[in-house]
Order: sequence, then structure tokens, then C-alpha cells
Amino acid sequence: MRSDHGSDQAGGTATLSFGRAIVPMAEPGTLERLRDAIARIDWAPDLGSQIGSLDWWRGAATCAALCTASWMLAPGFDTKIIGAAPAALDGDAWDEARAQSIAPLAWGADTGRHMAANDLVAPLSQTPERPIVDITTLFGNGDSFTRVLQRAGVSEGDATATARLVSGAVGLGDIKPGTPIDMTLGRRPNRNVARPLDLLSFRARFDLNLSVSRVNGALTLVRHPIVIDHTPARFQGLAGRSLYRSARAAGVPAKIVESYIKAMATRLSVGRDVGAGDTFDIIVEQARAATGEVQIGNLMFAGLDQGRKKTQLVKWNDGQWYEASGQYERRGTMGMPVAGHITSTFGLRRHPLLGFTRMHKGLDIGAPYGSPIRAAMGGIVAFAGRNAGYGNFVKLAHGGGIGTGYGHMSRIAVHAGTRVSAGQVIGYVGSTGLSTGPHLHWEVWKNGVAVNPRSMSFSSMAQLTGEALRAFKARYAGLMAVKPGAQ
Repeated sequence: MRSDHGSDQAGGTATLSFGRAIVPMAEPGTLERLRDAIARIDWAPDLGSQIGSLDWWRGAATCAALCTASWMLAPGFDTKIIGAAPAALDGDAWDEARAQSIAPLAWGADTGRHMAANDLVAPLSQTPERPIVDITTLFGNGDSFTRVLQRAGVSEGDATATARLVSGAVGLGDIKPGTPIDMTLGRRPNRNVARPLDLLSFRARFDLNLSVSRVNGALTLVRHPIVIDHTPARFQGLAGRSLYRSARAAGVPAKIVESYIKAMATRLSVGRDVGAGDTFDIIVEQARAATGEVQIGNLMFAGLDQGRKKTQLVKWNDGQWYEASGQYERRGTMGMPVAGHITSTFGLRRHPLLGFTRMHKGLDIGAPYGSPIRAAMGGIVAFAGRNAGYGNFVKLAHGGGIGTGYGHMSRIAVHAGTRVSAGQVIGYVGSTGLSTGPHLHWEVWKNGVAVNPRSMSFSSMAQLTGEALRAFKARYAGLMAVKPGAQ
């Protein structure tokens, strides 16, 4: 357009006009300017930003004003807001509404319309009872099987007959407390008699279920054996920083771990000799029922592999721990051969009768006259008779260079050459020989030298032989055949 009309505009001889003329706008009033200013203000700014600014304080004031207005205009929590309430139903409308609703318990929890009783309705003198009742009761500690049944509602005759049948299968005293007993009681002719027993069942033993049922009016017992797998459970693992915790982490019960540590303690120091890299091997008795229950028994095998040294202990029939070779070692200290109190200790003392100081080679134990004297260890009677100042005296040879002597007896109960066991009575307390009163003079020799009996420890070895050794080897082989993790 500038190109087309530039010559005319430049000459000033012609003027071009397009559209309408510009009309000047009127100045806005005070109200309009106030309204525009208010519209430009952000009355609800983000209070999480620009904290402390003018906009933030304005937003905070707006929030406070709105909260104050809401609180002032609120009716209050204790003021009811009146609303429109429907008119109460009555008559047929009430019956229709109640028939389609669930009545509250206070009204009997009944629903629907009720018909009035007519002449065909006969009132019941009493409500009917269930034809059969299923009950589960627990056998209590020290309870009687017959009393348990009678408390559950079984008649005395049925309870006695059931107890007689059950006692033929298991001892009633062997039923464990807490055993659940399931019963089904049948229909009775009237409310004045007990219900008859139709069915009873319970777990009599870990491997046996018993049931008593009524057949042709008579109670009969049926045994239901449960298959039991007696494969032992074997646990292996590293001892780590704590042998006890490592065994527990491997799944070994706490009591079994305690038995294992006690067995190991007879051969080594568990706290000092067991290293973190040593491997424990534990085999325990286990009974797994076909129904899924598991019972853990006693510890059967205790093993510890320390690389260069292996400790393997097998529990034998006598309750002792034998090594894999069939050898048994017993360690301990001697017990007191008579019940009494020590009146004179081992060492130098002034003799009460001779009046001078000399070595007292044993212990004097004061006890009532005639008290039984028992062998401190098993052995052979090397001497039994009168021995100068010792009076009636018995000497026992225990092997390994160990011997014991018992003096001042009132009476000797063994003969020379006979074998005695630990704890067997060998004589009775007296005051024979050089003695001032009834007591026992007890001496212990090791390789012919008198030692203090209270500090004497002993170790005896036993080796299985013959048929016992073959049976032991068979048990050991069977235990070693158990696979780890067979649980």
C-alpha cells in the first residue's frame, strides 16, 4: 500500500481515509479503578513459597479471615439442624414396611408378616431338642476317662462300657492330658435321662486312633493304626562363633543341643577346643506319623569334625556315650563312702591318742555307729580283716593303680577276692583299732602313694566285646547311613 499510494501522500495533494475515526475513551471512575485493583490482587497465594513476603502475609490474613468467618457462622456441635422428617407409619403401611426390613434384636429379630393363630394351631408344652449333639471335650490332667464322658452328658452305663473297651487297647492312665475326645450323642426318649453314646473317637497314642460306635444297640471298639516312620533326623553344619546358636539355626531343638554339648564336654572343652570351622554332626530319634505329626526323641549320635581329629559318640543301651570303636570312658570324682561329716582332713595333724604330730593319710568321717559304708568305686576286695590300728579294715583295688581303704569298721560285709560295684555296702561304721569314737577312716592310694581323696579324680575305660560289640557296630553303621536333612 505504501508503494501504491506513496506518490499521492508525498505530494500532499490528496488524503486517503480508511475506516471510522478514533473516538477518545472516557477516564474510568474511582469504583472501576478499585475493582480493577482488587481483581489484580492474588488473595490466595501459595503459603508454601515466598514465606514472609507481602503476598504471603496477605494470603495468611485471607486464610485466617475465612476460618474466623466459618467459625462464627457455624451453628455449633450441640445445635441440631432441623430438617424435614417423614411422617410416622402406622397401620397397614407399618406392616408393609416391617415385612420388607430386618427387625432389630430388641424386637425378636423376626421379619415378615405374622398370621394370627387359628383353631388348628396347638401350643407346645416345651420346645423340641436336637436329635443328635456333637461334642468335643478335653482329657484333663489327673482326670478319669469315665468322668470326662459323664460330664459331657454320656450316661453312666455307656461311660463305663466305653472305658472298659478303651482300657483293652491302651492304659487309661497313659492317655495324655489335653487329648481331644470327639463324641456324638444320640436321641433320648425324654429329658429325664442322659443321651446315648453313638460315636466316640480320639488319638489314644501317637501311632493309634480309637473309635467306639454303636452297632445294633451295642458299643464296639475299632482300632485305627497310624503308620509311623522312625527314620532318625540328622543335622550338620559349621560351629561358627557359637556352637549352640549354629545348631539351633540348623533346626536342632534346644534340649537336643544341650544334650549334645554335655556329651561333647566329656571328651573336650567346648568353649576352648571348638573352632569356627569345625563341623557338628547330630542325629536324633524321630517319629513321623502318616498324618503329618512329628515327635523328636533323644540324642543318638554326637559328632564333631575338627579336620585332623574326629569325635564320634554313640548312645548305647546302658545310657552311656561310647566312642565309635565301642570304648567307654567314665570320668569323675569319688563320692563320700558314708553319710557324715569330716572330722579330720588329709595332711599333718596331732594324733588324738599318740599325742604327737604325724601325717594323716586319709579323711576321718564322723557318722553314727552302724551306718553303712559303701564302695567309692567298683573293684575287687584285696583285703578284708583286722589290720592293727585300723581295726576292721577293707582294701579295694580298682585298677589303673588306684586303691581305697576303709578302717575302724564295726563289721565287715565283704570277703577278699570278691568283686564289688560302686555304691555297694562293704561294711558298717564302728570304732575298732586306735579310735576315739565311731567314724570311718578313708584312704586313697594312686600307684601306692596316699593322696587326698577329695582331690582325686578317676577315669575308667570299658570296651564292648562279643555280641554287644557286633550290635553296637550295626547301630553305628545304621546311624552313619542316615542322610543329612532327612527330617
